[in-house]
Amino acid sequence: MRKTEIAISIYKLTDLLQTKFIEMTIKDFGARVESVWEGLRPMTKKMIVGALHSGSGNTPTVAAQKFSYDAHADWELSRLLSALDEQAKNAEVRKDVENLREIRQLANTCAAVLESKTESAEVFIQLATRTLQRNDFNKVDRLADILTQRFSAGEIAEIIRQTDLAQIRAVAFETLALLPVSSILSLLDDPIYFEIARNAIEQQAFEFDNADAQAVLEQIEFDEVSGE
Repeated sequence: MRKTEIAISIYKLTDLLQTKFIEMTIKDFGARVESVWEGLRPMTKKMIVGALHSGSGNTPTVAAQKFSYDAHADWELSRLLSALDEQAKNAEVRKDVENLREIRQLANTCAAVLESKTESAEVFIQLATRTLQRNDFNKVDRLADILTQRFSAGEIAEIIRQTDLAQIRAVAFETLALLPVSSILSLLDDPIYFEIARNAIEQQAFEFDNADAQAVLEQIEFDEVSGE
């Protein structure tokens, strides 16, 4: 057996042992966390274990596992993160320092994976709210970068529509206003997002002196006067 194959076998064995260890540890995290964990698909569990392993600084230089990420994984990780964060607030749990540390470590791992992968408005609001509660304003800036890099205009508008927090709404509006006008146009056809899109276009027209935005705004105003 070649060295690479041996390394892969060792990595898989380590991964399996870590998964079993985490499942044993999860039982100490409360009934809701355990229930959510048991409902995860095996591929999502492996993804979390891999992320934990990577975060430990013991990642092997070969056979790095590739995990497929989809909307279901997004939802599963979001649910697990919610359960862990809720448990971390429990007064009884907070008395056990070691258990609390492990809960927070797993929660932070879930959050890190979501931050690197999610394109969901709901998950972004969850992550941003969590970050604001911790007064981690540097991470708020990093989350704003995520919007620019991965999120569609529709998802950014959905963040604005759904969030109750002014800070998150401001970040999302700022990002939406920086997108090309062509990316925002389709939102004008949806009554749910019309005002959000119009506000972003107005900002581009007046604050950024964007000629394309000015032309679109003039057309909107003409249509309103014409009753179209």
